[in-house]
Amino acid sequence: MPVCDILIRNVQVVDGTGGEPQAASVAVAAGRIRALGKLPDYSSPNSIDGEGKVLTPGFVDVHTHDDLYLIRHPQMLPKLSQGVTTVIVGNCGISASPVRLRGGLPDPMNLLGNADAFRYPTFAAYVEAVGNCQPAVNVAALVGHTSLRSNHMDHLDRVATGKEIEAMRGQLQEALAGGALGLSTGLAYLSAHSASTEEVMALAEPLSETGALYTTHLRSESETVLQAMDEAYRIGQHAKVPVVISHLKCAGIDNWGRAAELLRSLDAARDHQQVGCDCYPYAASSSNLDLRQVDERVDIMITWCDPYPAMAGQTLAQIARAWELPQLEAARRLQPAGAIYHGISEDDVREILRHPGTMIGSDGLPNDPRPHPRLWGTFPRVLGYYGREQKLFSLSEAVRKMTALPAQRFGLTGRGLIREGCSADLVLLNPETVRDVATFRDPVRAAEGIEAVWVNGILSYRGQAVTGQRAGRFLPRESVTPAQ
Repeated sequence: MPVCDILIRNVQVVDGTGGEPQAASVAVAAGRIRALGKLPDYSSPNSIDGEGKVLTPGFVDVHTHDDLYLIRHPQMLPKLSQGVTTVIVGNCGISASPVRLRGGLPDPMNLLGNADAFRYPTFAAYVEAVGNCQPAVNVAALVGHTSLRSNHMDHLDRVATGKEIEAMRGQLQEALAGGALGLSTGLAYLSAHSASTEEVMALAEPLSETGALYTTHLRSESETVLQAMDEAYRIGQHAKVPVVISHLKCAGIDNWGRAAELLRSLDAARDHQQVGCDCYPYAASSSNLDLRQVDERVDIMITWCDPYPAMAGQTLAQIARAWELPQLEAARRLQPAGAIYHGISEDDVREILRHPGTMIGSDGLPNDPRPHPRLWGTFPRVLGYYGREQKLFSLSEAVRKMTALPAQRFGLTGRGLIREGCSADLVLLNPETVRDVATFRDPVRAAEGIEAVWVNGILSYRGQAVTGQRAGRFLPRESVTPAQ
């Protein structure tokens, strides 16, 4: 009689491919899926009756800012409680490594943590730190363009010189040799907005040598978003690498209803190059308080504020009225601060989420004292609200967007599928009750309906609580393969 470490019986397996659920049992040994099927002859000292619930691959959060948080808080409850077993860090051009601060911490790198938390001058030092802290989830990492710029430039409000680009390329190549997934940019932020397309093209050239990819927070997500998408395609074509557009959206009231335009652009590009996108399932964004995004028609909530901490939790409109100032002047007085912007159309969110090439990324900000609810609710919201209630897509399609699709697109070999030989990153969930309960007013709440989570074959979350066993590891890049 075959013996395995864990035997999960009586489940509906949603394997990540998008296929229909199949009644089966799953055997796990040495951190991998050993067998699946009826398995009447298998036994295990750790046998679990799934009671007909759904077993999926662990979810991959493709867009996080957990770089430093996961080292300080390795239990990773905001993600583990959603069924996330792998996080991709280093997005939006900001990464924890390689970083050597030359002075103050450039915005928006402060979203990751305080200056004293940036202790990783090399990518290898960060990888070592991940290994030492043993997080509860797997970690794969991009290298941030803004982080590289801050290492080598005295001022970020200009284009990098040839010598500075060469220095940045050297650090990028070192990180790629150490397993980095690729390069990310955040060209919308002032710390990178002055970078020319040619600067990014030159920096991205080494990516193809190692099978890496390019991800981008576009230069614009509002009026000129189509031009910004074209810029991303050009960079990918020049570097001969796949492109991932981060948190694709139509930002700002004047841009509502343009999702179909954006998706037509994406599909046209996909005819001749590898391009994908991710999206979070909310009609509100969150970042630092940016004067360029202040619009009195948009509800803006302040989440933190250095000069006026008591203003956190109030809207910019409330503060402006109390101070008898225009909102723009009130925002200027509040800086530096964080904000949630309710400036996205729900219809646009649905259309982008539904697209078959869209992956799911939370874009959560774990250091924000009043975080956007996406930090705790993204993946259950896709499954519960958009899948089960709104019927935007089937359960199997929702799972594919969170598992096999991102694993393939980011080169995470052996992840994202329930298949013999794959790593045993698994989620047991109740398809009838899974849902997000985090809200904008009460954002720090674990989702419902996530029954159990295994990371590399270790039970890490069960019964709405961590088990105390952490089995995450650093995942080095494998060559990226086409994903549709």
